[in-house]
Amino acid sequence: MGEVTAGRRFGEGPLSRAAALIYTMLVVELLLLAATAPGLAGLVLLDRDVSNLPLYALCALPAGPALSAALYALRHRGAGLADLSPAAAFLRGYRANAADVLKVWAPWLAGMTVVGVNLAHFAAAGVPGWWAALLVAVAVAAVLWAANALVIASLFRFRAVDVARLASYFLARCPGATLGNACLLVVAGGLTLVATELAPLALASAFAAGLLRNSRPMIAEIRERFVSGQ
Repeated sequence: MGEVTAGRRFGEGPLSRAAALIYTMLVVELLLLAATAPGLAGLVLLDRDVSNLPLYALCALPAGPALSAALYALRHRGAGLADLSPAAAFLRGYRANAADVLKVWAPWLAGMTVVGVNLAHFAAAGVPGWWAALLVAVAVAAVLWAANALVIASLFRFRAVDVARLASYFLARCPGATLGNACLLVVAGGLTLVATELAPLALASAFAAGLLRNSRPMIAEIRERFVSGQ
């Protein structure tokens, strides 16, 4: 009886929980990098030229399902060393969510490509200067919307149009979560500026964990008001 109790204490103690979290984060990071490897190879080979923006978007296409699977795996991770299966959760989330996530991820990438092309050729367009500021604001709002949409599509089952509506609704409904995600965006942008474009991907599992933490109020309200049994 004492051995059983000791085993439970080991699996449920703070050190065990910390070890389980670190292990889960590392496994999810490696799987996420593996899932995005084809796109990463393309990004490395492409020249840094604005004419390649559509190709950049194409290379980023695998990142949507991969990030979704990471969110799913972290959301369903075990709390102790005796209950660890992050790889199985990642693969389960990838299979279950890839198609639904691409329905919002691909249009978002297309829209961001249009915004990027317009900003890159802004001087030649001959439009007022405030138009550039407006495009930047639209891009930031679109990134924050995409963060909400990824979480919703990864954890719930909605039509793409409903995911889009809920993602927009919770931008204003949960300002704390939106502000937290904006901070993640600033950190990712800072890493890109001081290192390389691929630097944020090296910490993708940490960003996914932060996104999940910020999204707790949204997840709780969706579960309470809009779904049952999910």
